[in-house]
Amino acid sequence: MTEPRSDSWVAGVWRELGLPGLIDVHVHFMPPRVLAAVWRYFDEAGPLIGVEWPIRYKWPEDERIEHLRSMGVRAFTSLLYPHKPGMAETLNGWGAEFAARVPECVQTGTFFPEASAASYVRRALESGTKVFKVHLQVGGFDPRADELDEVWGLLAESGAIALVHAGSGPVANGYTGPGPFGDVLARHPNLRTVVAHLGAPEFTGFFDLADRFPNVHLDTTMVFVDFTGGLGVFPAAEMPRLRDLGLAGRILFGSDFPNIPYTYAHQLEGLTRLDLGDDWLRAVCWDGPSKLLGVP
Repeated sequence: MTEPRSDSWVAGVWRELGLPGLIDVHVHFMPPRVLAAVWRYFDEAGPLIGVEWPIRYKWPEDERIEHLRSMGVRAFTSLLYPHKPGMAETLNGWGAEFAARVPECVQTGTFFPEASAASYVRRALESGTKVFKVHLQVGGFDPRADELDEVWGLLAESGAIALVHAGSGPVANGYTGPGPFGDVLARHPNLRTVVAHLGAPEFTGFFDLADRFPNVHLDTTMVFVDFTGGLGVFPAAEMPRLRDLGLAGRILFGSDFPNIPYTYAHQLEGLTRLDLGDDWLRAVCWDGPSKLLGVP
């Protein structure tokens, strides 16, 4: 890993592009005890991590919020996710409270395959939740589970967004990869989706889904950086599709802040190094996420 740029560099990039700032679709805020447990898991390089992963921004919540603001991140999510039944509704309540006190936050929720899922997702939608994080790797569940069919239907009908970690990086399980979630999309083709990490490492398979389903988007999180973390290397053969999908507003800037082992600026630096042009960067860093999330 080369030493990445300082975060003081970030604002100059969006200003040179003529943008009002950045929109980051992949940011994690969680209840303190939950986030502390996540950080311990990363510190221990647990089985779902598999590599040394020192978190750079292990800061108090208020400092993390202010850091995003200082870099000009005008809107961001608060991605949270359960790893077992009985957690999701409490997380949704916390997410609603967080969004109410942090105006830049797009209200974010989650769910798990359980009998109550449709009921609490409906309540979350009624409370204003716009994005639902779904982590198939950590949750270890099949997105085609019977308990989730009504949930996917609710999201598709409402226009809410499912941000799904469906790729097999950094560690696969039986429900990751484009096949299982592709079956969900085939049943709910209008579902508005963001595939995390460009679907790494099954980039081509998830780009194929984007070709089939016009509401599928993909985020850049932890791709094109010097630390792959088991996500694989983006294939050069897919660069034309990356360019075209980006210009169409379907590739979205994401960082994984604060759970990254390098500077925030390095994610943006990785995108600038692709040399896909200013119009592509504008679409990825603002126009595409602004349209999807409804950020003016």
